[in-house]
Amino acid sequence: MIHYTAMDCAQAAIDWLCNPEAEVSAHYVIAPDGQVTQLVAEEMRAWHAGVGNWQGRGDVNSRSIGIELSNKGDHPFAAKQMEALEVLLRGIMQRWSIGPESVIGHSDMSPGRKIDPGPKFDWLRLAREGLAIWQDHEPADADWESCAAQLGYDLENPNSFDAFRARFRPWAEGPCDAEDARVAARLLQVAGRD
Repeated sequence: MIHYTAMDCAQAAIDWLCNPEAEVSAHYVIAPDGQVTQLVAEEMRAWHAGVGNWQGRGDVNSRSIGIELSNKGDHPFAAKQMEALEVLLRGIMQRWSIGPESVIGHSDMSPGRKIDPGPKFDWLRLAREGLAIWQDHEPADADWESCAAQLGYDLENPNSFDAFRARFRPWAEGPCDAEDARVAARLLQVAGRD
């Protein structure tokens, strides 16, 4: 699961995540210069996800690896940081047999409560490297709710659509439309769930 720290620098985030009083943690922090700091062993539970669910299951902390990117979410992520993330993700995905459809943002599992990694995060870049999913260009007709539920979004959360759109169509405005449904259907094709 990808997050941004929303703090001034990577060291401030590391200090906070290592402070027992904070009651939060993450497995990794990646600085803008690409430095990767591991805070929690991958096989251990870190407290990065909070309340939410993905693919119909809660307690996401117990079944995810949290990666914090040092960024406030208001500007693009540094090239060296993205390169380090790609290397880290490849290793994690290989070690844990994780497919690209299971690489998610905090906002995917907790829409309305969390917005990170936000609209400045380059999901398309990760998808081009096989590290996340992105829509292909095949036309598809579908129902957004049905496809979004199959992808893993919790439709009981009224903010799920906003989280979906923030990740896959951040430029779009207005209510859910046919293109949102087509995007969701194409994502299902890419994830092999159609």
